[in-house]
Amino acid sequence: MAKKSIQLRETSYLEDYYRAVIEDKHQNVYLYHSDVFFVRAALAARLGYLPTLLEVEAAMKDSGWKESRKVLPTAKQD
Repeated sequence: MAKKSIQLRETSYLEDYYRAVIEDKHQNVYLYHSDVFFVRAALAARLGYLPTLLEVEAAMKDSGWKESRKVLPTAKQD
């Protein structure tokens, strides 16, 4: 059986994600990288309107941005 992707609405992104977690469907949810949210806020401040997450992510990828899932090393504990 193919997995169905769950679309999160931009107006209720977190609520939709939490609902998917409660319904045990969070594996099928596409989460935007936090960079996309930061760039979106900066663009909204400059442009005067709120671009969609999809538009921002596409523009970032077109500009050479690559999603990084690297985890920074933690400081050693004594």
